[in-house]
Amino acid sequence: MNQHVTLVGLGPMGQAMVGALLDGGHPVTVWNRTASRADDVVARGAVLVATPAEAVGASDVVILSLTDYQAMYDILGQVEDLGGKVIVNLSSDTPDKTREAAKWAEQRGARFLTGGVMVPAPVVGTEASYVYYSGPRDVYDAHEKTLARIGETYYMGEDPGLAQLFYQANLDVFLTALSAFMHGAALLGSAGVPAKEFAPWAVKVLQLAAHFLPESAERVDSGEHPGHLSTAKMMGATADHILAASEAAGIDLELPRAIKAHYDRAIAAGKGGDNWTRLIDGIRNPQ
Repeated sequence: MNQHVTLVGLGPMGQAMVGALLDGGHPVTVWNRTASRADDVVARGAVLVATPAEAVGASDVVILSLTDYQAMYDILGQVEDLGGKVIVNLSSDTPDKTREAAKWAEQRGARFLTGGVMVPAPVVGTEASYVYYSGPRDVYDAHEKTLARIGETYYMGEDPGLAQLFYQANLDVFLTALSAFMHGAALLGSAGVPAKEFAPWAVKVLQLAAHFLPESAERVDSGEHPGHLSTAKMMGATADHILAASEAAGIDLELPRAIKAHYDRAIAAGKGGDNWTRLIDGIRNPQ
């Protein structure tokens, strides 16, 4: 029989996780502060219980899908006995808060895994879904098969904060790219160009950026930034032009100002002739 799992938190992501586990043949017990949110998953075979203590008592593995880590304390703090339980927190928060949470759980006799789900709810449980995990390797190994129902699993290391750090770093790129698209749409929109006309060209630019990432990563790791192409000075001039165009269009300037500041810092440090990847120095040490 497949492993029995408890899932706490039935927002869209939690409901999607329950569905994926049920589809994989796992018995699932659920709890949510608003019980009516369980109606759909109960109709599919999940068992709803009335209290967090009942939820924790029903399974050896307790998966959390909550707003943040404070919600874990609010809910599991009501449970007197966490001894022997495995808590897999798939909620989003900062790496430091996940490390504190791991200590909190261990002090109460539980084992703790951190997870970072890298896809939206509709993708959970599909071949495109993947999740970062960190924490004790033996706990991850023991439950990897069950967790793989949610998405492909990637173990990032023993440090409980690493899964969240990978999650935040990826979302840093993702959210910045989305804001950049909106900014570009507003810039073109100032001339009456619809966003739907811009979108295919933005896709091409993002694909081009993706092409350069492996080589850029090698330069960051080696500390070598040869400047024969795409120098900080040249790219900085483009950043300056984007800022000027944005100002003339009367749109928000925070994003182009921030990007220009990265180039200005590298140029002021005498690194304008280096490759644009030299920006990493000022980002790491912004003083």
